[in-house]
Amino acid sequence: MKLHLKARVAKRRPRAKTHRKRPLLPEDAQRREQRLASTLGMAVREARMRAGLTQAELAESIGTATEVYGRLERGKMLPSVPTLFRLCVALRSGPHELMGFAPVGSVPEAARLEVPPELADTPEMRRLLRLLGRLQGLQLRLTLRLVMAFVTKPKHARLD
Repeated sequence: MKLHLKARVAKRRPRAKTHRKRPLLPEDAQRREQRLASTLGMAVREARMRAGLTQAELAESIGTATEVYGRLERGKMLPSVPTLFRLCVALRSGPHELMGFAPVGSVPEAARLEVPPELADTPEMRRLLRLLGRLQGLQLRLTLRLVMAFVTKPKHARLD
């Protein structure tokens, strides 16, 4: 009996891999998706060039193949949410910029400043981050404006 089952198993053909098809979207939704892919591709290219990176360097930093990144930049595909997040981190841009809701490079220079390594893990920094994490909405926006006022250079020097 066991021999009979083994012979039967050996005769089975391997199943061909089937690709899951996405559900069909209405035509207007497909156009919007394509427009988003094109917008994102142009914005990513602009941000990459502004950062002085090659396609290969950026693809490596976000963990994708160069060919896949090239398709993304040409507007042939949309990234997954984790990949979009990695793009934002690598390019130091927000998703609002990459998705076309704001011009690339619209974030003020002061907001792009990095924390110096000597301050990155101090008790003061940890306390500040904990307190900032409790803020919501308007409080957070007002705090951001206050901090930006401290770190930006004044446009007009006041003569006293």
